[in-house]
Formats: sequence, structure tokens, C-alpha cells
Amino acid sequence: MSGIASVFNRQAHTALIAYVTVGYPSVEATRKVVPLLADSGCDIVELGIPFSDPLADGATIQRASFSALQNGVTPQLCLDLAGELKHRVSTPLAFMTYSNPVFHYGLKEFCRACTGSGVDGLIIPDLPPEEGADLEAITRSHGLDLIYLLAPTSTQERIRLVAEKSRGFIYLVSVTGVTGARDKLPQDLAAFVARVRKQASQPLCVGFGISTPEQARQIARIADGVIVGSRIIQLMEVEDNLLSVSNFIRDLRVALDE
Repeated sequence: MSGIASVFNRQAHTALIAYVTVGYPSVEATRKVVPLLADSGCDIVELGIPFSDPLADGATIQRASFSALQNGVTPQLCLDLAGELKHRVSTPLAFMTYSNPVFHYGLKEFCRACTGSGVDGLIIPDLPPEEGADLEAITRSHGLDLIYLLAPTSTQERIRLVAEKSRGFIYLVSVTGVTGARDKLPQDLAAFVARVRKQASQPLCVGFGISTPEQARQIARIADGVIVGSRIIQLMEVEDNLLSVSNFIRDLRVALDE
């Protein structure tokens, strides 16, 4: 069983998954925030490899990715930093990136490097399951979970296909659109989760737009995990000591555990 899958073995426990862009606002900030996220109650940390065309991301993460690229962050630096962090945290790590950096690095070479760095899984928003066979085979051979995404507009056929292929969990996009903190959750979210649940045996984790403990509490009633990213990055932008990030994650953890 993978490190990611083991997170969901705890009864009556909703997983809290945090996203940060590697190298934003600095590489040192990433070094500091990942152990803090783990200590504050996160079960999995997504490390975003910055990319010049992050089509699934909203303004907050786009800005973070651009800044990280300006800071000289590369996929190799992300791999090296993940290896460093793995010695400091037991929390599973997953890379969230796009197809281009992975294919440019080389599928086998990248997966081999991920395993060597202690990374547990890959999330690639622009990789459709119809085109993922090669990477699926390589990730399996290296013990990595390849996690696919579903949106509210996904057809029954797409849901069936992702249910066959996704490993670790299935990433449910709460809204049609890009990442970013939002004031409220969509009204049809519960129906979307239930529709996927009919075909999938994997844990279902909801992301895109979650920014408050109350929203996390609502999702915990219907899903197995909550994914938060943009709000964390916003908090990192305004405070160097990361106290507000720690308090935010602890508040989310309390809300999920209630």
C-alpha cells in the first residue's frame, strides 16, 4: 500500500491535503512551510512544480508559479527539495505539475527521480486518462500513485475511466474553472460527489475554492479529503513567520475532526 493510500485507512478521519508552489515566495519559505503543514495537521502535502502555462490554476497560483520561475526554480530543484523534505517529515508528498515538464524531463527518468526523492504520487491536471497509459505503467513500476482529476462536467464514461485508472485517490474539482479561494461552495457539489461514488472505490478528495473551516466541514460530510492551496499561498504572501498558515491549518483540522 502506498503512503498516500494509507492516509485513508483511518476510520472517521477526513484527510487534509495542502498545496504549496515550490519556491514561492522563496525556496527557504518552502523548506519552512512543509514541516509546519505536517505538524499542524496536514495528511498529504502537494508540491507544485512551477510551469509557465498553468492552465488549471487561478490568479493566485499563476502569480506564485511565475514568481518561482523568476526565482530559478526548476523540476530538478523541486526533486532535490522534496528529497530534503522527506528526511524531515513523514507526511506523504505528491508533485502537482503539468505534462510538459514531466515529458521534457523524460517519463522514466522523472518517475525514477521521484522515487529517489521520496515522492509518493503525481497529479497532472492536463493529462487526460485516455492518454495516460505510458505514464500509468511507469508510475506503477516505481511505486508512485498517478492521481487523476474529475470535474462536475465529467461524463459517466470519463468517471468510469478515471475510476479504473486513478491510484491513491481521485481529485474532484469542486467547480468548473480554475483554482482559487471562493466565498461559497457550489450547490450541486454533494450530487457530484455522489455520482462519482457510485462508480469509484478510491477515496474522493475535493479541491479548488476551499478557503474556510466551514467549507472544509461541509466537504467532510460528503468526501474523504479536502484540498486547500490558494488560501495557503495568500497567507504566505503576507506573513514571513507563517503563524497565520499554522493557525489556518489547525482551524481546518479542528473543523474536519468535529
